[in-house]
Amino acid sequence: MAKVGLIGTGRMGIELGKHLLTEGHELTVWNRTPSGADALVEVGAHRVATAAEAATDQDLVITCLFGPDAVQEVVLGADLLPPGTVWLDITTVGPDDADHYAAWAANHGVRYVHGPVVGSLGPAKARKLGVYLGGAPDDVALVEPFAALWADPDRLVSVPTARAAAIGKLLANLALGVALEGLVEALRFGRAMEVDPASVIAMLKGTGLAFIADMKGQIILDRAFADTQFSVDLLAKDAKLMLAAVADQAVATDLPAVEGLIATLSAVQLSGHGDDDISAAAIPELP
Repeated sequence: MAKVGLIGTGRMGIELGKHLLTEGHELTVWNRTPSGADALVEVGAHRVATAAEAATDQDLVITCLFGPDAVQEVVLGADLLPPGTVWLDITTVGPDDADHYAAWAANHGVRYVHGPVVGSLGPAKARKLGVYLGGAPDDVALVEPFAALWADPDRLVSVPTARAAAIGKLLANLALGVALEGLVEALRFGRAMEVDPASVIAMLKGTGLAFIADMKGQIILDRAFADTQFSVDLLAKDAKLMLAAVADQAVATDLPAVEGLIATLSAVQLSGHGDDDISAAAIPELP
């Protein structure tokens, strides 16, 4: 049994924490909004009042935060982690962010692994997430048994650096986001052609959009957007990380499909559906 501090108990953090508790680990949790940790406290986690308490005297500290700004504020800006801490960061961040965290960790005697997950709440509950683990081999070996608690064994991948892990996660979400944009535009085209959404989704079977249509089609038809598996806000944040990453390169690189996705998601956010499932991107195309 290990002592684990979990900092950030959003939807994904709760599922990861449950797996840690199921395996008998001692879990200490902190969340900016304390009630966000209720689901873990109810099944045996210990809630503390500060992030520093969650990071002290632990065998492993896991951060599962909204994005790089939160990591900067909660971890780096506060000098949160004592020397010797083993730090597994699940947060989706940009490649340069991961480089920055690795340098900060080296300067502070912290053993840092970036371990973003690929998948939504269903795969998380079923222990079928994709996971990239990037860091020094000895450090990856320390955190791998924990990541294995929520990973599909065939999709638990070690990569040489934290930066490579961040790139892998953004590639996965680029594929998801562009597919979602394709589905939205298919529904938009169908609406223009006076074809109902159910027929459009049925016609997409066997096409390149079949995967996303199968995943989100019935949710769209049922308008079950409040059952959030992966939120509009999170995908929009990740898409902006993609644009920021290529903007930092010496050679100008355009990602027009990602830009189209951001425009679609931004409109949905403005309509008040940012915390809903990404399938809410289709709302403007529904009758």
